[in-house]
Amino acid sequence: MIPTGPFDLLHQNQYFNGWPTLPKSPDTIVMTFPIEGWSSSAAVTLRQLPDRSIDVAVYGCTDAEKAEQQALAAMSLDEDGAAWAEVGARDAMIGKLQEKYRYMRPTLFHSPYEAAAAFVIGHRISIVQTRRIRAAISEQFGAATTVDGTDVYAFPSPEKLLTLTEIPGVSAVKVERLHGIARAALAGVLDRNYLRGLDDEVALKELRALPGIGEFFAQGILYRGAGKTDGLPSDDITLHAIRIAYGLAPDAPQSEVVAQTESWRPYRTWSNVLMHVWARETNTMPVRSYGRRS
Repeated sequence: MIPTGPFDLLHQNQYFNGWPTLPKSPDTIVMTFPIEGWSSSAAVTLRQLPDRSIDVAVYGCTDAEKAEQQALAAMSLDEDGAAWAEVGARDAMIGKLQEKYRYMRPTLFHSPYEAAAAFVIGHRISIVQTRRIRAAISEQFGAATTVDGTDVYAFPSPEKLLTLTEIPGVSAVKVERLHGIARAALAGVLDRNYLRGLDDEVALKELRALPGIGEFFAQGILYRGAGKTDGLPSDDITLHAIRIAYGLAPDAPQSEVVAQTESWRPYRTWSNVLMHVWARETNTMPVRSYGRRS
């Protein structure tokens, strides 16, 4: 497939998710995940060719088309980015960040289900600890697929997760919450298309009803799991970064901050990702930052 609008696969992969690359082909990234619908798991490789097109290969499943679409969605490649550059033309700050970060798009969790599970596991522990635990869970309980002579492991499917009564490194309370996440996934509440089809406030209300999911995690599931393109989280980093970037008063009300983002439409989520990366790299983080949790 050929991305609509600018896109740099390997540059994207430097931020947030950091998927592994193939030892024999360092320009090829590998994703492994349970396919939504939960019939099987898959490994998917992506490589960007000189003509900008993305070469996709699917391993270990019977529904290759669905696996491919899920992998592309994780890179925000299922969305039309043709007008992404126009936001930067309207808004000088976003234009500057687009140039600096090569028109980066959000990189997402493989599914809202995996996003919710990651947030539950990562509550009150570091990002490094969270990633280590998730990798161990995948290797011990997830489906294995061989790619280029190497075994890669998907996070357990909801059905498998429900069978686990103990998970190393995860408290009993979190295991119980993970079971609730698994049941919600099986019921369709954590389906990407379902969440994208809801009004943001309706979706967030449903997500807040899940065990262990508060407002911050609900927004993370919606915007980093489902990948809604034109949403604006209200977390500390977002509000603080916008105030700094646009010269607003430190105590500027949220309504004034949100008004500043109108020129970002219909890519407010994408613009916000640039603001987060910029805030982290320039040490412009708020003192009380939830961004240190994953």
